[in-house]
Amino acid sequence: QVQLAESGGGLVQAGGSLRLSCVASGTTFTIGLMGWYRQAPGKQRELVATVSSGGSTNYAVPVKGRFTISRDNAKSTVSLQMNSLKPEDTAVYYCHAWYVGTNYWGQGTQVTVSS
Repeated sequence: QVQLAESGGGLVQAGGSLRLSCVASGTTFTIGLMGWYRQAPGKQRELVATVSSGGSTNYAVPVKGRFTISRDNAKSTVSLQMNSLKPEDTAVYYCHAWYVGTNYWGQGTQVTVSS
């Protein structure tokens, strides 16, 4: 059973930075796709960024140029560096992994950006 453990959320002022990290356990092979999603109160969960095992990245338009996703296949980790944070980035951020045909999710970490 794959488990994802996130860390790094918190409270930050607008314009500040945070770094989220996620470590996967219980895997035998390299995870195919890892990423981050977020869900704000009253809204649906949405894509933030993804990174393939080969390093190809994809970003949602609202975070492009401000967030950077990276991963370490050997350590089964994925990170999200968030800069120039805005109040509208406030949400619960979830780590995601696509592994052997199954979606896995972390428990979520709260990011709050004050104006």
